[in-house]
Amino acid sequence: MDFLEYSDITAEVKGCMTPGKLKMTDQNIIFKNSKTGKVEQIAATDFEMVNFQNISGVWGLRMFLKNGILHRFVGFKDSEKEKIAKFFKSSYKIDMLEKELSMKGWNWGTAKFEGSVLSFDVGSNTAFEIPLNHVSQCTAGKNEITMEFHQNDDAPVSLMEMRFFIPSNELAGDVDPVEAFQQRVMDKASVINVSGDAIAIFREIHCLTPRGRYDIKIFNTFFQLHGKTFDYKIPITTVLRLFLLPHKDSRQTFFVVSLDPPIKQGQTRYHFLVFLFNQEDETSLELPFTEEELKEKYEGKLEKELSGPTFEVMGTIMKHIINRKVTGPGNFVGHSGTPAISCSFKAAAGLLYPLERGFIYVHKPPIHIRFEEIASVNFARGGGSTRSFDFEIELKSGTVHTFSSIEKEEYAKLFDFITSKKLNIKNRGKSDKGYKEDFGDSDDEAPDAYLERVKAEAKERDSDDVSDESSTDEDFKPNAEESDVAEEYDTNHSSSSDDEDGEGGSGDEAKHKKKEKKTKTISEKPSKRRGKKDKDENKPKRATTAFMLWLNDNRERIKKENEGVKVTEIAKIGGEMWRELKDKSEWEEKAKKDKER
Repeated sequence: MDFLEYSDITAEVKGCMTPGKLKMTDQNIIFKNSKTGKVEQIAATDFEMVNFQNISGVWGLRMFLKNGILHRFVGFKDSEKEKIAKFFKSSYKIDMLEKELSMKGWNWGTAKFEGSVLSFDVGSNTAFEIPLNHVSQCTAGKNEITMEFHQNDDAPVSLMEMRFFIPSNELAGDVDPVEAFQQRVMDKASVINVSGDAIAIFREIHCLTPRGRYDIKIFNTFFQLHGKTFDYKIPITTVLRLFLLPHKDSRQTFFVVSLDPPIKQGQTRYHFLVFLFNQEDETSLELPFTEEELKEKYEGKLEKELSGPTFEVMGTIMKHIINRKVTGPGNFVGHSGTPAISCSFKAAAGLLYPLERGFIYVHKPPIHIRFEEIASVNFARGGGSTRSFDFEIELKSGTVHTFSSIEKEEYAKLFDFITSKKLNIKNRGKSDKGYKEDFGDSDDEAPDAYLERVKAEAKERDSDDVSDESSTDEDFKPNAEESDVAEEYDTNHSSSSDDEDGEGGSGDEAKHKKKEKKTKTISEKPSKRRGKKDKDENKPKRATTAFMLWLNDNRERIKKENEGVKVTEIAKIGGEMWRELKDKSEWEEKAKKDKER
């Protein structure tokens, strides 16, 4: 038997049962948190004792390590006990015994300290156990000890504090049992006290989340953010991931620290720390370690003297002291030549970074999405605009994150990246070739009347032959159905100007006549093709619109500003510029004069 694997297991983390996957191998036991993706490994050589334990009516494993740390994993079936017992006996040479708990309900008994665990025994059995690394503070009274606990925001019910009454004991002699109890708790509790010198100090670092400028002091077991208003002490064990991400402007760099559990300020929770560095800023530091200490503690990976860009020095120190690798951008390169995509999340603009194993968005709010959390992605139209699109990520939990206002040029790069990572694309059909090549152009899209009019006028001007037989349409699709809405717009456009055949009138009348013409062409006998009408050379041309007069004067400027633009796209770009033009009086006056002509 090489390994055992269980997918529906929960681990006890500060009073909350956290779901994940448990894998037991000959070398170690691995638990992967399904929520955060954090992987925790317990080496087989670290086991002191392993027991079966009934936790809330479900069988679990109680693992007590040689360093005094206690782990509990819950969710095993009764039928699996024998298989697990055999595995531990053969792989780890450990006998699996069931740990019985006291069911008497007494609130008096004996307190025992074993490693970093305080057990309260009633008789010969344990009533409850307290991992002391969950204790945030311990205070002593006359005959009383009060212990306060770190809180887990995900726990439905939290234990805030616990009090023990310790009676006086004449046999204790000069030793105060209350002070001795408190000292044993404080030795193993995770209480952060600023003592000793900091390993490294970075002054006045610009922090986007939480907002402000902070001095960052890094110690062995925690790091401190010291600002003018707030002060945060963050244990190193709460750091989940580190990210180093270059800004799109190539002059700044984000350094992102992911935390679990988050730091708190009132009711606000900060799951990410986002620092912003200028790439030109440099610093030099000398670490307070001897060469021997650096070799022993950090295996020679840290040098005594560090110098270079501030973000690199900070990243190097955090990486080795916290023992977390620094994640950078993956192989993705966007349209702008950088690994970032400009977009908006809700009302705030930011940057989306496709990574090797997920996405991260900075900075308001910072969001990290792992690939294994994603159910599907979706490319959607961006609020009616043809120049941008929305990128939707739907998680397996049902949550949907929408990143909007992404430039159309980014689509091909992002699509190739999604395809290479084998993510499920929700709106991909049997053949996505046409969709990929021309995002935003589909048969069911409601046409833009203004754009249609601009295209029609551009064709009249650029075409030498005004006949229907010789005109070309680049957007023509032989298999696409004809849109009724487009027909209405075309009819309104022709009826609004002087009709050459003298059939001008209201839009409804023109539409009715057009339908009559269509009805007449349908007959049992094949109709003969009518010959081309003779063109009257002395007939005056129809009046030019204000937009076309403006476009004729600005055509060369548009070509210069948009190198390589197609002739058919000049009118489209001009239409957008004309729409944003505030003062159109000059061109409207010229159009009025031309109409009188």
